Amino acid sequence: MDFTGAYSWVNIRFLLDGLLVTLEIAAISIILSFIIGAILGLVRYMKVPVLSFLAGAVVDIIRNLPLLLIIFFTYFALPQIGIRLSIFWSAVAAMTIFESAMLSEIIRGGLNSIPAGQMEAGRSTGLTYAQTIWYIIIPQALRAMVPPIVSQFVALVKDTSLATIITLPELTHNARIVYGQDTNFVIPMFIAMGFLYWVVCYTLSKLSKRLETSNA
Repeated sequence: MDFTGAYSWVNIRFLLDGLLVTLEIAAISIILSFIIGAILGLVRYMKVPVLSFLAGAVVDIIRNLPLLLIIFFTYFALPQIGIRLSIFWSAVAAMTIFESAMLSEIIRGGLNSIPAGQMEAGRSTGLTYAQTIWYIIIPQALRAMVPPIVSQFVALVKDTSLATIITLPELTHNARIVYGQDTNFVIPMFIAMGFLYWVVCYTLSKLSKRLETSNA
C-alpha cells in the first residue's frame, strides 16, 4: 500500500473532480425525481380515473427493475429510437426515472397515513378537495415523509456509482482509473472513496434529522 503516492494532489484533485460529477448528477436527479415523484404520488392518492391506474402500472414496473438495466436502456437503447443522450444525461435520466418511482410510493404512503377524518374536517370548513389536500393533508404528511425521502436521496447518491458502467467520470470511475495505474493504490483509493461517500451521505442524514426536529 502506497498512501503517499495514492494521495498525491493530482490524484486527490482527480477524485474531487469525480465527486463533483457525482454531486451534480445527484442534485439534478433529486430535483427532477422529487417533482415527478410528487406528481405521480398525488395522482395515485387522488385516484384520478385512468391516470391513477396508468401511473400505478408504470411505477410498479420501474420499481421492480434493476437500476443498472435502466442505465443501460437510457444509454444504449434510446439511441435506437432516435433519442441520443450524452453519458451525463443518460445517467441523470436513468436516476430520475428510477427514483421518481421510488419517491412516488413514499409520497403516496405518506398521504395515505393521514386519517380520513382530516379530509372530512377540511371539506366541512368549506375548502375544496384540492385546497384540503394542499393546506391540510400535505403539511401533516410531510412530517412522515421527510425521513424516508432523505433516505432515498442518500441511496441515490450511492447509486450514482453504477453509472461507472457507461464510463461516466464520477467518483468511483475516477478512483478505478487511479488504482488501475498502480495496484499499491487499491486500498488507499477504496478508503478515500468510502470517506467521500460517507461525508456526503452523513451530511444528508444530519439534514434529515434537523428537518424532523423543525417539523416536530
